[in-house]
Amino acid sequence: MELLIVTGMSGAGKTQALQTLEDIGYYCVDNLPPQLLVYLLDSSFEGGAGREKTAVTVDIRSPFLLGSVEGIRQGLVEKGVETRILFLEAQDDTLKKRYKETRRLHPLIQQGAASSLDEALKKEREQLAPLKEHAEVLVDSSRLTMKDLRRKLIKLFAPEGAEPMEIEFVAFGYKYGILADADMVFDLRCLPNPFYVDELRLLTGDDAAVRSYLMSGEEGKAVFEKLLDLLRFTIPLYQKEGKARLVVGFGCTGGQHRSLAMAGLLQEALEKEYPGIRLIPRDKDENRYEISRRQADGN
Repeated sequence: MELLIVTGMSGAGKTQALQTLEDIGYYCVDNLPPQLLVYLLDSSFEGGAGREKTAVTVDIRSPFLLGSVEGIRQGLVEKGVETRILFLEAQDDTLKKRYKETRRLHPLIQQGAASSLDEALKKEREQLAPLKEHAEVLVDSSRLTMKDLRRKLIKLFAPEGAEPMEIEFVAFGYKYGILADADMVFDLRCLPNPFYVDELRLLTGDDAAVRSYLMSGEEGKAVFEKLLDLLRFTIPLYQKEGKARLVVGFGCTGGQHRSLAMAGLLQEALEKEYPGIRLIPRDKDENRYEISRRQADGN
């Protein structure tokens, strides 16, 4: 069991850090009131929710938490819970620039505890000094973009060999609407349609006969090879950009034959490199039901 306490200067990237940690498997909570934090720890680490990794932000917005972190931490250590502190730092000039760009007020100014940003940053550093001193991981985000920060945190906290980006191959039918949330869409209506082959009509792209039919022609083989090459080139680029979820759409008329077959073949070709790829046949059942109904009606 692990608790990661995320703290540091306001504007140094705690929100990005929490989003990244959530993407790599942490249960994340932002700035809970003290009484709810105690409840969270009890339910998480004494069998209530069974969460293996939890990350909680602690910052200047909750002075009580700042003063009680070491006590909470010691109690968890006694229960056998691994606790670490991640402290996010940034230089004053960088923080001032970020506040200017976002046009947000520093929390201490909002609370009336400081009258200027310079004063707020000075007071915040003083109050956070004990946490910084006890932090196991210190990250200075002054010269990091949010993408750079994400990559650094993944390197620090993602399990070794884990693939932080979720990949989905979705087969869909254009007659039921285009895939709205796709990052890439490939239209496979250019290929011969198994729907017009009587013995293949009620089968799907999951069936070997449909896949063999699709790959029996030069067009199908060429499209497969070109898509495979493109995906092998682009997936690492999306990973480099820090994308958490990649959705690749494969469309045909009904979403039953060509799209599903091609998506399945590509998934199998890439599964050793990206074993977490999910294949989602969005419209397979709906299309088969429609075909069966038409045949029953004699159409």
